[in-house]
Amino acid sequence: MRLDAALPPTHLGSVAEIARAAEATGFAALWTTETQHDPFLPHALIAEHTTRLQSGTAVAIGFARSPATLAYTAWDLAQASRGRFILGLGTQVKAHIERRFGMPWPESVTGKLREQIQSVRAFWDCWQNGTPMNFRGEHYKLTLMSPFFNPGPVDHPDIPIYIAGVNTGLAKLAGEICQGFHAHPFHTPRYLREVILPAISQGAEKTGRKRADVTLSASIFAATNDGQREFCRQQISFYASTPSYRPVMELHGWGEAAGRLSSLASRGQWGDMPGLISDEMLGDFCVQTGENELAEAIHERYTSLADRITLYMPYVPGSMDSFWKQLAIYFRDRGG
Repeated sequence: MRLDAALPPTHLGSVAEIARAAEATGFAALWTTETQHDPFLPHALIAEHTTRLQSGTAVAIGFARSPATLAYTAWDLAQASRGRFILGLGTQVKAHIERRFGMPWPESVTGKLREQIQSVRAFWDCWQNGTPMNFRGEHYKLTLMSPFFNPGPVDHPDIPIYIAGVNTGLAKLAGEICQGFHAHPFHTPRYLREVILPAISQGAEKTGRKRADVTLSASIFAATNDGQREFCRQQISFYASTPSYRPVMELHGWGEAAGRLSSLASRGQWGDMPGLISDEMLGDFCVQTGENELAEAIHERYTSLADRITLYMPYVPGSMDSFWKQLAIYFRDRGG
């Protein structure tokens, strides 16, 4: 199990310092999100200022971009990082795709994402091996690649693609055609064990692969004090109010609470929502223990479930340095 870190929302001028510190601390990878800043630009700086640290998007919004733009960007970052870049894609939700990015929402989310991944790889195959560009699907028809626009082969063409999701459809797709799956922080160990991992295995079997061929990267809630516990309770209540995430709650018999949270969210009553997350719910969603015991508790909880772990809190050098170092040493000593 590898311990990764999340880049905090920050301007590009801070990325190099954070990347160097993350590598020195001992993290295996540094992930970027697509929230307040572009998710790809930091990786050029991470590649330049580190030598061992992997980096990737967790996630970039696939439906906000064309396959070509994704292919070109990942190709350049793979070469700049000497093979350390991971392309992580997410779908977002309809409102954000249509009203924030101004892009169309597909009738079939898995169908379009499948074609997007396949067409990105078609570009890479064309550039690396000279294969004619000829991808024809329902969502994309890509048949043109003249020499002027062909970047040519790179030293590290095997770029891993991870996709993110909460429900079984995208987990199955990851099993079929991806190298990894980003598990949303809104999960429980039981949900991973009984829903997500079987779905990944089912998808893998469809294409003659195994569960071990797909890395499960989990972002996890963790708390070592009351402030962190209440922060996690608040975030869990927000995610639990999302209708499409309801299967997680229903697995545990908490469907009624999820419905009430959705109603509160629709009325903008955000302050009333954390109170609906019971201590039992918090215990299932969040690793709670003392700071010195946290690494062991995470390892025990996620052994056989996750291959990579990222705490649901950004890594900020100069803040909690001994905490992060202690975690990193624990996972390093166990082969992470």
